[in-house]
Amino acid sequence: MSPQKLTFKNAEGVSLSAGLGACTAMTLRMYAKRKKWPLEEVIVHLEHSKNHAEDCLQPDQPDSKIDHFELTLELNGPLSEDQRARMLEIAKKCPVHRTLHDPVKIAAQLRK
Repeated sequence: MSPQKLTFKNAEGVSLSAGLGACTAMTLRMYAKRKKWPLEEVIVHLEHSKNHAEDCLQPDQPDSKIDHFELTLELNGPLSEDQRARMLEIAKKCPVHRTLHDPVKIAAQLRK
């Protein structure tokens, strides 16, 4: 298998997009290797934007926007349609995807 490739549409959120893309590609490569599937290359295309939440009561407030990631995969190699469909399911299970999908709370503090 050759190295995975990542593409990004804009610079906003590129670090987070890079983490999501790399994790997705690695997860797919490990899964295909374990299953001995003929995956030759994974290319992950990502677009990140901030969109207004559809049900937001105060759309002018800065916290009224949600992060939106558009993830498109290219899976190169002689995979069957069933294998390709399963790979899409697996892509949604990478640790970064799961973390971003679940509610997240970050507590920041200073240490003396």
